[in-house]
Amino acid sequence: MSYPVSDLLTGKAAPFRGAETSAIAKTPASGPVRITRLGLDGDEQADRKHHGGPDMAVHLYPRDHYAAWRDHLGHHALLDAPGAFGENLSASGLVETHAQIGDRFRLGSALLEISQPRKPCWKIEHRFGRKGMVAQIVQTARCGIYFRVLEDGIAQAGDVLELVEQGHDGWNLERVFMALFGANHTARPADLREIMVLERLSPELRQRAAKTLG
Repeated sequence: MSYPVSDLLTGKAAPFRGAETSAIAKTPASGPVRITRLGLDGDEQADRKHHGGPDMAVHLYPRDHYAAWRDHLGHHALLDAPGAFGENLSASGLVETHAQIGDRFRLGSALLEISQPRKPCWKIEHRFGRKGMVAQIVQTARCGIYFRVLEDGIAQAGDVLELVEQGHDGWNLERVFMALFGANHTARPADLREIMVLERLSPELRQRAAKTLG
């Protein structure tokens, strides 16, 4: 399976809300971009406690979801261009029901591995100026995808995310997200025990599964 990437996007930390800063506003990069274990060159994370790091190095938010957000929100200018959700990669086809934890993709010369779903964040609502978006994400699992970088490399707009190795069979991002964050969803203990030992899932979410199990 392969998924063309229309844009690679980066952003700088900037004033966001009061004293808070954020780099959620990202714009397409021109030309080749180096991708390392900490993400795309030129990209920043203002809150390194909750964003960035090796297990959240590269973020993809499927363009497939933009139409559903238009239906939910009505017209919003942010949805007219890539990067509305702070993503680093803009692509269609690779959605949470298809993407499995641990799937590995070649993008340009970089090797990426799906590490976790994106946790919903209040900054999305502040960026859009709309309440209820986090609740909608929790209900639908239209959360987005995080990758870790296994091999540094260079990529550019128009390159393809090429699946080179499948990860944990049966554990797509929607299933993991709903088990750990889903609205009105009680995860089965057996599922939580499985999540705890998914080797390619980020340690943070494996620990969350253990804590939820009690």
